[in-house]
Amino acid sequence: MKSRHSFFVLFLLLFVVNLHAQQQYTVDGQVYTLKNEVEGSLTLLWNTIDGEYRYFSKKGNDIEELKNTKQNGKYQEEYKQILTRQTSDAPILTEKLKLTLPSLHSFFAEYNKKINPDFVEKEKSIQLQFRVGAFIGITNSVYTENTYNMTQALAGLDLEMIDNVKLKRHAMVLRFKQTVRGNSYKYSASQLSLNYRFKFVKTSRFDAFVNCKFAALTYFEREETKEYELAPPITTTTSGSDFNAPITFGIGADYKVGNGYITFNYNDIVGLNVDSNDEFPIDFTLGYKFIL
Repeated sequence: MKSRHSFFVLFLLLFVVNLHAQQQYTVDGQVYTLKNEVEGSLTLLWNTIDGEYRYFSKKGNDIEELKNTKQNGKYQEEYKQILTRQTSDAPILTEKLKLTLPSLHSFFAEYNKKINPDFVEKEKSIQLQFRVGAFIGITNSVYTENTYNMTQALAGLDLEMIDNVKLKRHAMVLRFKQTVRGNSYKYSASQLSLNYRFKFVKTSRFDAFVNCKFAALTYFEREETKEYELAPPITTTTSGSDFNAPITFGIGADYKVGNGYITFNYNDIVGLNVDSNDEFPIDFTLGYKFIL
């Protein structure tokens, strides 16, 4: 129980850090809750709004959104025009400027240093993003007895945390999975696990990753019936909980659709610190997760 509480406390603390230093601003009559990335004569504000990264430039009391719209297949790069105008008193080249947080951070810091020699650049922040979703699937529970290799339904929830600045290819996932008791294999399990993902393919719409489950708290129930020739069958029920470090590996993929991702996982293909029943692993899940 302590381990489960520790997981929740960890993610709660990270979520609080993500909310830190946010403030409401009015831009063109619309109120936005924005994070302060660089503060100075020219201030960089940003946030994720409806699953899209939005950036704003504040000079004096005026705030303008930095956009890069596309017309006839060509990006207009309006953000460069806005920043060229706002920095006309200390011009900085914008040819290589990208509409990303790291690139904008460097640009704003460079301008503020030109305007104010006493300007102190704060360390580039991380850009945490949380995704929460649900999934369903099937499994043959190869890391249990499952003598006749029966498949079972499963369902669960994922909370994924990623950093889009310094650790773009890495993610941590808190997963709750419920394995449903079957008619033939009367085994059920509730599992809370902590997972690490490395995204070996990462694009704006598609990610492919390796998943490592390195800590798991599992509560299980199993019912077994033994048949006898000269006596009535005897049914026994066992239950218990277990916390371990299974070190199991799987693969998966996310595809962006709307304000989230369709996600597919082939889970627990190989386990280094857990015994299998030597059956071929079947553990597939399909779900959808939203960007918070």
